[in-house]
Amino acid sequence: MTDINITPVVDVMLVLLIIFMVAAPMLTVGVPVELPRTSAAALPAEQEEPLAVTLTADGSVMIMTSEVELSQLIPQLRAIAAERRDNKVFLRADGTIPYERVVQVMGALNSGGFNNIGLVTDQGGPRFDGASE
Repeated sequence: MTDINITPVVDVMLVLLIIFMVAAPMLTVGVPVELPRTSAAALPAEQEEPLAVTLTADGSVMIMTSEVELSQLIPQLRAIAAERRDNKVFLRADGTIPYERVVQVMGALNSGGFNNIGLVTDQGGPRFDGASE
């Protein structure tokens, strides 16, 4: 009588499950920001993960998850732009940050070689066409 021993398969699947459970939270950029809300639709997915620059509520600037001094922002952006194929960058700014500060960082992104800037917002903001959500 021949039987299939399923125990090794279950063991492998449990190990893979644990690995994915541990690794999944590390795949996202984890800078807490209160994004403004808009009614704009999400952008289509890209092949290369775009660079994320974040302006936090306390005024600090972060590239992905690492904080950057303002004097070093443009040199670091130029170094990153030299290594990337795509010049796409997502700018995440806390809703309490003054618009002037956001535009200054956009200028630094442009000087650093990133001229395809997407502003990140949360969905569910006001619609100005008179339609209900």
